[in-house]
Amino acid sequence: MGVWRQIAEYLYLRKRDPNASNTKWMRYMHGINRLSLFMFIIAVIIMLLRLFVFKRN
Repeated sequence: MGVWRQIAEYLYLRKRDPNASNTKWMRYMHGINRLSLFMFIIAVIIMLLRLFVFKRN
């Protein structure tokens, strides 16, 4: 599975593969990865806002 496809699945842009394994630990791992990806995107947005919108002299 490609990296971009996996990110699209984490961000709910693409449906999951129905043939993929679905164990309890795999769900935990994907949940943690999804949470960390969302936090990273939010941090990047905040950094860009501070850089471009809230400029200080």
